[in-house]
Amino acid sequence: MAIYAVGDLQGCLDPLLRLLKKIRFDPSTDQLWLVGDLVNRGPQSLEVLRYLRELDKAAVCVLGNHDLHLLALWATRKPPKRSDTLNDVLAAADAHELLEWLRHRPLLHHDATIGWLMVHAGLPPQWDLKLAKQCAAEVELALQGPDHKRLFKRMYADSPKRWSPDLTGIERLRFSLNAMTRMRYLTKKGELDFACKTAPDKAPPHLTPWFRFPGRRIMEPQIVFGHWSTLGLLRESNILALDTGCLWGGKLTAARLDAAEISVQAVTCPHYKIPGN
Repeated sequence: MAIYAVGDLQGCLDPLLRLLKKIRFDPSTDQLWLVGDLVNRGPQSLEVLRYLRELDKAAVCVLGNHDLHLLALWATRKPPKRSDTLNDVLAAADAHELLEWLRHRPLLHHDATIGWLMVHAGLPPQWDLKLAKQCAAEVELALQGPDHKRLFKRMYADSPKRWSPDLTGIERLRFSLNAMTRMRYLTKKGELDFACKTAPDKAPPHLTPWFRFPGRRIMEPQIVFGHWSTLGLLRESNILALDTGCLWGGKLTAARLDAAEISVQAVTCPHYKIPGN
């Protein structure tokens, strides 16, 4: 058995199939970890959801911000954005089954046996492992519960920007969602910054990547994540970044996590999107 983590798909099924062939993925014995943003912007969001759902327990998927956006559109009946490529999913005959499956994906996956944790964007520096699991479970309960539409209607906001154990209700859920699915940089005060999306060497000096923030509590287990295409493939400290810009004409990357040494393989991807369009 092998466990492979794969970067952001964003509706790009053909590169995934080529990558799985390259690594000789066998769904009867191997497990595939997807770091989130399964859908949107690419041309095959519907096909991606169908394929991953069919893999059943061979695929472990965490939710990304684009996945949550799709679920919010479905739940609230709002029209997609101009840049979205989600109409085929929303109009599909099996939309209900696919989106119910997606709604029940976790925000965080931890395998203590191999010592890895998967999340889409990252974890706040104030959290330890126990608190990270607790906050993820709180959001998952709301997402998967009968009142999930209420959460989708109220999740679109950038505040609160800093963790506090005193946060309650929608403010606590929103912070957890934003941190785990949208975070890249933190200010010197430890506040979330959503404006900057560049690579760290081009960021303003007052911003720090979340995984380099001084005093960050979670140093074990190792964390694999996506969300940050300008960061690219990065192995540093206890983190592994896997978003290598498949959607933008970069690569789709897989890393084997259960071996003594991490092995990485990738395939090149078509240029589906141009930044800013």
